[in-house]
Amino acid sequence: MEYSPPPLFKQGASARAKVVFFALIAIALLVADSRLRSLAMIRQVVATVLYPLQSAALLPRDAAYRIGDYFYSLAVVEQENKNLKRQQVVNAQALQQAQQLGAENAQLRRLLGASAQVPLKSIMSEILYDARDAFTRKIVLDRGTRHGVALGQPVIDEVGVVGQVTRVFPFTSEVTLLTDKDQAIPVQVVRSGLRSIAYGRGQSGVLDLRFMAANADIQKGDVLVTSGIDGVYPRGLAVAKVVQVENKSGDAFARIVCQPSAGIDRNRQLLILLADAHIAPRLAPDEPTDKRTVRKRAQDAAREAARDNAAPTKGPAR
Repeated sequence: MEYSPPPLFKQGASARAKVVFFALIAIALLVADSRLRSLAMIRQVVATVLYPLQSAALLPRDAAYRIGDYFYSLAVVEQENKNLKRQQVVNAQALQQAQQLGAENAQLRRLLGASAQVPLKSIMSEILYDARDAFTRKIVLDRGTRHGVALGQPVIDEVGVVGQVTRVFPFTSEVTLLTDKDQAIPVQVVRSGLRSIAYGRGQSGVLDLRFMAANADIQKGDVLVTSGIDGVYPRGLAVAKVVQVENKSGDAFARIVCQPSAGIDRNRQLLILLADAHIAPRLAPDEPTDKRTVRKRAQDAAREAARDNAAPTKGPAR
């Protein structure tokens, strides 16, 4: 196959002469552009004509950059979302702790106010845990004999009576709540002055006024306070509020149910009244004989109070 040179080089001067000629022209144009700025307009026109081609050539690169930025932004947003959720959980926990501390602070202030109103020396205590016996209503406090706690001392909160100390150890003490089935407390109706004894009903969390005559002057909504006749609880401490009164014609005694005033299941800090009990406190479950004796005495006292309350209601003899 025969080789033929390009049309530009078929005729005329030699290739070397042409290279030298065009090189001189290029140098002349460079000098003219640098000295006279005569090619600026031509350059702008060429740049304007070539701009669409440049944009088209850069489209794949720009698309690749945009895709990379999208996935990077997506990863950053996901990480920020995780951090925000984690921070939200931390803030929620901090808010709950702040609310709990605020509630405890308010309750402690109310306890200090109650301590100032009670004419007895008292000591602040905190509930450690509930007693292990599921059939009783007892709690364990973080104060014991080393802090001056003794058997039979009353335990109150800022509202009223919570229970009574029934076991004491060097650094802890066990308190039997008013709602325990073996607990009893002498009470008095604020409205009428009627005296009786309130008994706990165990897990139901309420109190009963037993051996009250069917015609006794007691109504729903009456407030019960300690009568002080037992020598254990100071007089005038809030105990409960009457929530139900049932009088049946065939029964000799009325059925009266009371709701405790104290926050037995809500509060964490309590006050122990450091008073000397003048009667034997309610004994521990491992002493059944003495407990029955104390319970019998309380029932006898309740019957006597019921008879005293029922006596004035009888009409004159005809």
